[in-house]
Amino acid sequence: MLKKIGIAVAIVVVLVGIFIGPKISVFFAGQTKTINDKTADFYYNAVSGLDGLAEQLTTEGIIDKKSDLIKVGEYKNLDNSTLASGRYKIEPGTNFRTLLNGFTKNSAGNGNAEVEVEVTFNNCRDIYQLAGKVSKMIMVDSAQLVSEILNPEMLGRLNLSAETVPALFLPNTYRMFYDVSPTSFIERMEANYTAFWNADRMGKLKKLGFKKTHQAVTLASIVYSEQSKNKEEWPIIAGLYLNRLDDGMKLQSDPTFKFCWGDKLDGVQRLTFEHREIDCDYNTYIHKGLPPGPICIPPFEVVDAVLNPDKNDYLYMCAKADYTGRHDFTVTYEKHKVNATIFQRWIAKQ
Repeated sequence: MLKKIGIAVAIVVVLVGIFIGPKISVFFAGQTKTINDKTADFYYNAVSGLDGLAEQLTTEGIIDKKSDLIKVGEYKNLDNSTLASGRYKIEPGTNFRTLLNGFTKNSAGNGNAEVEVEVTFNNCRDIYQLAGKVSKMIMVDSAQLVSEILNPEMLGRLNLSAETVPALFLPNTYRMFYDVSPTSFIERMEANYTAFWNADRMGKLKKLGFKKTHQAVTLASIVYSEQSKNKEEWPIIAGLYLNRLDDGMKLQSDPTFKFCWGDKLDGVQRLTFEHREIDCDYNTYIHKGLPPGPICIPPFEVVDAVLNPDKNDYLYMCAKADYTGRHDFTVTYEKHKVNATIFQRWIAKQ
């Protein structure tokens, strides 16, 4: 009798070991904690899967028991299809069960503990520079982002072209998930663009005689290229160029022909007539009216300055002979020539 009881107990022990033992092992592995002593800012690409996650966490000094993390992850059937790419904040002493729950993809396609990143793009000449900056802040390839921006379907929907599409982007700080797709990023910009161009701004646009929003952004890009330091001059410069447009004059803006040269004139202080003679659609010394599109991606405040221009009679502007970055504005060309001579003599002495 005792022999039979002993056999039964042995069988129970074996069965417990087979069916319960692994769960106990996973339970204790799940209680293992991270070793980081301060909050870790962690970026993860789910393509690497569970093994890649464990390796990266080990390399960055967040865990020291990789096998325990993998054991818990395999029990939870986690792989590159159920783990979510993104940015994560990992607190000190987080147990592996909680840690992996945070990386697990939810119904929205994001990690349960995924946090947003801040995306800021300022001082971009074109969409290529913009894509380069953005690709450093979110998990997107810059070439792929440019390709999506120039997608004919998107351009057609917004009535934009390759030349005018920079008007879609209003520099600001945006919060979004690190693994946002190029399409979703553009949709976010489109929503912001649509919200910006409300009924009030559209009314002001029409009062200026513009039919398209990108025309105001194009003029704003010229204003900002002329004056990026002293924002109080933005409405004045906007008024001056609007006067030129109304009078049928060429805009004759140096930044427009400089744009034609790409980055070849970066750092060049003295622009010459040779630079100005470049035959390019953006050169407003050669062509009347606005250039085909923005020559930079201006802050939205400059667009508002264009929509709310200073009411003046100025037709000419010249940099002041000092280091303020400000300008002298004049109505007559004769007075402008005097200011230009003063400035040129000042430059020659520097």
